[in-house]
Amino acid sequence: MRIQSILKRFGGVGIKLKDRIFSVIKLILIIMAVYLGCQLVYMLFDVMLNGLFMNWFEGHFLTTSVMINPYTEESVYVRDLDIGGFKIFLFWVMVLLVCIWFIALYFVSGYKATKQQKAAMTEIGAGIQKYMSKDMDISDVFPGKYSEVSAQMAEIKNRMQRNEQALKDEAQRKNDLITYLAHDLKTPLTSVIGYLSLLDEAPDMPAEQKAKYVHITLDKALRLEKLINEFFEITRYNLQQIVLEKETIDLYYMLVQMTDEFYPLLAANENRIELHADEQLSLYGDSEKLARVFNNILKNAIAYSYSGTDIQVSAEKNEDKVMIAVSNHGKTIPAHKLETIFEKFFRLDEARRTNTGGAGLGLAIAKDIVELHGGSITAESDHEVTTFRVTLPA
Repeated sequence: MRIQSILKRFGGVGIKLKDRIFSVIKLILIIMAVYLGCQLVYMLFDVMLNGLFMNWFEGHFLTTSVMINPYTEESVYVRDLDIGGFKIFLFWVMVLLVCIWFIALYFVSGYKATKQQKAAMTEIGAGIQKYMSKDMDISDVFPGKYSEVSAQMAEIKNRMQRNEQALKDEAQRKNDLITYLAHDLKTPLTSVIGYLSLLDEAPDMPAEQKAKYVHITLDKALRLEKLINEFFEITRYNLQQIVLEKETIDLYYMLVQMTDEFYPLLAANENRIELHADEQLSLYGDSEKLARVFNNILKNAIAYSYSGTDIQVSAEKNEDKVMIAVSNHGKTIPAHKLETIFEKFFRLDEARRTNTGGAGLGLAIAKDIVELHGGSITAESDHEVTTFRVTLPA
């Protein structure tokens, strides 16, 4: 172990020494390149452009004057450098060089930034693919510099997992419901066949007994029809595309009409609907779809109300909103069920009773229709009072 640690230490020293040697070589190559560049510029001006450059320089920056030599009294031509003009020339050369430097720096930095961006995108893409395809911790995939990206990806993955689990739960509820429906279809169908067989085999059956069997057969046939309608409701919900046909709706008249339609159900359970709304109340929406919303809510309220209690229905306009509330007295809905009451194929009662056994689509459809109108629907339940609130644009 000691020998291995010594070798590792020397190996690390060797790697550092190798890096330093490469750095020195790189510096030497840069110095040689600068030197060769200077030599090239010198050759360009001193050899290749000697005549042209000298003529141009003499014509712009040298002045010729005649002076008398005091000793020989001869005329002498003297050439002097125009300091002012040469300074201006050097200033513009410096400006030109600075401009060239900034332009070169701009393109180099742009190229480098593009290259770094591509590398970062490639690294992020690989990290996303790795993180989404494997069950790994986010910190093991993305380095610290991508903290914002890692936080967003963690949120996206969590949301996808929640949606996936919600779809699985919905599919499971749907499959369970269809299984229950298929099983429940056998019971009333068997009863219908049995009683009809008795009526067929005994034509001279007493009228009182015959009427009893006919009543039971009718009751079972109606139950069978209801179960079949639930199958069709599931199919319609999966295939339908809800399209709104809006118009001005007399909301008060709609609620009164629906109250009258539910009279048989209300009377059977000794319930009563109390309506509190302005007779002039109206809103703009799809009358057929909104009627289905209130139908589903009222049917749910009647199904889960205590016998002999009143169902309160109120509607009012507040600025540009219309708010409708339906309250009934019944068993308090637990908080964990209240959160999922608007999910498809969700049922409050686990047992499939005749009065409450439905496909679990009524409130889910109601929510979809209300949200298509730009509104919202909520539910609250406390102290054996359950209230559904619908808010719609007026």
